[in-house]
Amino acid sequence: MLYRETGQFKTSYSADQAVFPIRQDLVGIWLILAFMFLVVPFTFNDFWLNSIMIPTLIFALAAIGLNILTGYAGQLSLGTGGFMGCGAYACLKLTTFFPDLNIIIVILMSGFFAAAVGFIFGLPSLRIKGFYLAVATLASQFFLEWAFGRIAWLYNYADSGAIEVPTRRIFDIAITGPHASSMTRYLVVLSIVVVLTWVASNLVRGRFGRSWMAVRDMDIAAELIGIRLLSTKLTAFSISSYYCGVAGAMMVFLWLGAAEVESFDINHSFLVLFMVIIGGLGSLLGAFLGAAFIWNLPILLRSAFGQTIDAASVEHISFMVVGALIIFFLIVEPHGFARMWQIAKEKLRLWPFPY
Repeated sequence: MLYRETGQFKTSYSADQAVFPIRQDLVGIWLILAFMFLVVPFTFNDFWLNSIMIPTLIFALAAIGLNILTGYAGQLSLGTGGFMGCGAYACLKLTTFFPDLNIIIVILMSGFFAAAVGFIFGLPSLRIKGFYLAVATLASQFFLEWAFGRIAWLYNYADSGAIEVPTRRIFDIAITGPHASSMTRYLVVLSIVVVLTWVASNLVRGRFGRSWMAVRDMDIAAELIGIRLLSTKLTAFSISSYYCGVAGAMMVFLWLGAAEVESFDINHSFLVLFMVIIGGLGSLLGAFLGAAFIWNLPILLRSAFGQTIDAASVEHISFMVVGALIIFFLIVEPHGFARMWQIAKEKLRLWPFPY
């Protein structure tokens, strides 16, 4: 009886179209944010922050980027790992050229270089779609992997051929590098993810989002009503690549501390794609649910089985579970965990009456 909109009257169109039209949802999201900002960094240990919270948030941001392109605009992409690498290597070059620039600004700026690369590889989307577009983005993944490993200028001619993260401070607090604490890096990652998620929610609910969904549903009909296909698709590619680029920069500078080409290989592209499929296409909440489930599944299996099975067996079981869930969701519930949560909320709103 607590989850009701009865008595919550709307007096304007903007209030009726709010992101959280029910007051309980708004209170719930504020409670979640308060828990994430005020409880988690002071109560969770370094293992939880480094191995669970930070990577889950980073991959959730990458999943939001891919969801904008695939879930909202209907353009399938297999180059997410490459676009994340663009952001990481751009962040390294920006820290080299501007050593005194705020590292958070550098991370956000690195996404624009990934957006430019996504714009270029999105040009074929006007002429090809479906399987052929997926192959084109797969070619971009392989090309970017080759560039990351062969162009020494990108990794500052380091002998290791890897990205080496320098120490950067804000108000004498180490944000990146070996001296940065887990709590500091977690709070920076969380702040960036919250802000960019808020931006994405406004984008998908505005003119850009309506154009993307019109193209996704039927591009010919969208063109007939005046939507320009090329600019709409390129905008989706650019914004999606920006989010993936920022996620890649945070993955290296605020989580791993160093990275090689293998950190942005095709496996990461499929990993983010699976997060979107299981979490729910066309849903920002689904990006977080899918990232949390897939990234933490091996950890949960390890905790459940203890020392009875080795790490390789845990990885194999994770692959089997993820594969089975992908098949299940594609057949039973194509909109993933997000749709299941929406159905649960509808049942809760009618409880205790029959549905």
